[in-house]
Amino acid sequence: MNIFEELNPKQIEAVQHVDGALLVFAGAGSGKTKALTHRIAYMIKEAGINPWNILAVTFTNKAANEMNTRIQKLLENQDQAAVLQGFGDLLSTSVIENFTANSTDLPTVGTFHAICVRILRRNIHHLDFENSFAIYDTADQEILMKRLMNELMIDSKKITPKSILAHISNAKNQLIGPDQYRQYADNYFTERVAELYPRYQSALHRSNALDFDDIIMKTVELFREHPAILAFYQEKFRYISVDEYQDTNTAQYELIKLLAEKYRNICVIGDSDQSIYRWRGANIQNILNFEKDYPEAKVILLEQNYRSTNNILNAANNVISRNQNRRDKNLWSDKDDGTKLRHWIADNERHEAEMIANEIRQHYTGTEYPDYTENVVLCRTNAQTRVIEEAFLRHGIPYKIVGGIKFYSRKEIKDLISYLRIIQNPSDSVSLLRVINTPARKIGPKTLIACQEFANRHNLSLFNALLLSHEIPELSKPKADAIEQFIKIIKDLQYLNASNPASAMIKYALDITGYKKMIDDGSVEGEARLENTNEMISVAGKYDKLEPGTSLSIFLEEVSLISDLDNLDEQENAVTIMTVHSAKGLEFHNVYLVGLEEGIFPHTRSLLSQEELEEERRLMYVAITRAKDNLYLLHARQRLLYGQSQSNAPSQFLADIPEDLVETNFGSHATARVRISTDQIGHRPIPVEMEEPAIYEYEIGDKITHTGFGQGIVIDITGGIITIAFIDASIGVKKLAISIAPIKKLT
Repeated sequence: MNIFEELNPKQIEAVQHVDGALLVFAGAGSGKTKALTHRIAYMIKEAGINPWNILAVTFTNKAANEMNTRIQKLLENQDQAAVLQGFGDLLSTSVIENFTANSTDLPTVGTFHAICVRILRRNIHHLDFENSFAIYDTADQEILMKRLMNELMIDSKKITPKSILAHISNAKNQLIGPDQYRQYADNYFTERVAELYPRYQSALHRSNALDFDDIIMKTVELFREHPAILAFYQEKFRYISVDEYQDTNTAQYELIKLLAEKYRNICVIGDSDQSIYRWRGANIQNILNFEKDYPEAKVILLEQNYRSTNNILNAANNVISRNQNRRDKNLWSDKDDGTKLRHWIADNERHEAEMIANEIRQHYTGTEYPDYTENVVLCRTNAQTRVIEEAFLRHGIPYKIVGGIKFYSRKEIKDLISYLRIIQNPSDSVSLLRVINTPARKIGPKTLIACQEFANRHNLSLFNALLLSHEIPELSKPKADAIEQFIKIIKDLQYLNASNPASAMIKYALDITGYKKMIDDGSVEGEARLENTNEMISVAGKYDKLEPGTSLSIFLEEVSLISDLDNLDEQENAVTIMTVHSAKGLEFHNVYLVGLEEGIFPHTRSLLSQEELEEERRLMYVAITRAKDNLYLLHARQRLLYGQSQSNAPSQFLADIPEDLVETNFGSHATARVRISTDQIGHRPIPVEMEEPAIYEYEIGDKITHTGFGQGIVIDITGGIITIAFIDASIGVKKLAISIAPIKKLT
């Protein structure tokens, strides 16, 4: 395949710049991934650079997988032996033979966290951790923090573990350790953070565990304290590419700077107009100041958009042009202008949701196989999704929520993962405490407190304290015996792990621990839990070709690094409901952007800060540029949100969009008195049927039909809850909320 095929002149310019620093400002939908992957392929095929020396860093597993796939496709006809021409004097014969024998040898491509985990697995012993360290997720962190707060008698209702952890996370993202943080403690809350931060790090260390922020912070620490290790990776990664550079925080910035400082062959690609993660530490100045760090850098702007119509792009350009802290550029497209943007004004949030549901339903009327995946509803906050879900349920529109309870967050899955993590790393106290009495083993809280205190007194990990259960004076012999039995289970599993793959280890864990017997209780819920564990076995099976022992380790590592967007099933035929933050990098034919009101979008906290307001405007720009063909902009005169009824003015961002790009529509209950900046044009009322199933519409004894459960009889109505006995015995009796239940009365 010709590397320059389908590339525009600016993309080709970026692809051919190999040596030295390169900064690519890539507007939304401008083909930055194509430019990045073609550039890497060009480096290997045309510039003769060894793939071993190339590092490409992304922010999501999905992006990394897509990049890998594209690079493989571009290189599939490459004679890999030719790649090594010019390296004969530098590489040994064994290295060349090993390389040419492996036809899948590719550059290192992965997320910041995945790449750093690989580095730490090899080298973290230099920081006094074992290479088998666990990676704690949010739930694990909160359990650990709550325990530490209890030890210090800090009321977790007044100060939540989550808020403490958020401050610690922010500190780590700025490479601020516990000692340095104490200097910033100037009030009661930050003093508690300063008190807990070192204890939290010590507890992680005792558990041989890292949290997500540690993964990068510890890698930077490793490089700073061990120059020889840094030198090895500088030599290995001579050519570095970083995607979405505008989203990097201080720790990520420092990591890349350390790796690139020897050869300075660094390409960063991103868009200052899409920097929307300031709240989690992203620093827009990293991309805006790149030329100060690398004065020799070549700068290229990718402005041709391949996604959206020109009406959508012109709206986005006008909105973002109001920002001061940006690199100026102007998106354009070869496409035609397309339809005008629809600006819909609703009476309230329920009316707003009905307008969307009606539009989607009418769009697919008469369509035998409607493609709901073309549609997305974008919200500023998660709190806005409920009323939209209710409308979709009433209309029988399938939908999926990004950010809901995901597979790896389900109790049975987290329990199983905890068992597997203990097999790999017995020092993991959070996993240990989660499952030591699941199933019940008569090892209760008092017993565990005694064990933890014994561990603290003797500076032991909890697991090592359990090994000495008969020496803990507070424990009776039956309690010590129960602990001994648990330890035997773990040791048996560790023995089996040495010669079995990951999927087999999950089966062993289910059987030997008694967990399978506990959940397989004959109930519908038990069956669902069992199905989830079987699904986990299937997922783990993908790692079975690896060496026994290694198989489980890699599986757990991959599971730890999964994000919500990596779990997004793009093939599921459903409308997607998600926040704008979650939508970055995605595209849809039809985008419904809701809640465009002052105080919601832009968010209340941004209205008194220019910096925050610019971030909100960038978020609006991201929302607009998700749309390929149709963009719907919705706001309500009155909205019930967070338990309060609000009457907010239309979002100021609507006024930034030229009137000739917009057609404004009022709902059937609206009066034409809303103004944004000038009189609206193209007013057209939208007839909307407000489907509000009344409680009194149903009576006991009514026959009904449910879209999912079939026919049934109403046996009780209490308040807004209707109880139905369904004809299908496997479904039985269900209590449903009348307001959202997809039911109809049969005459």
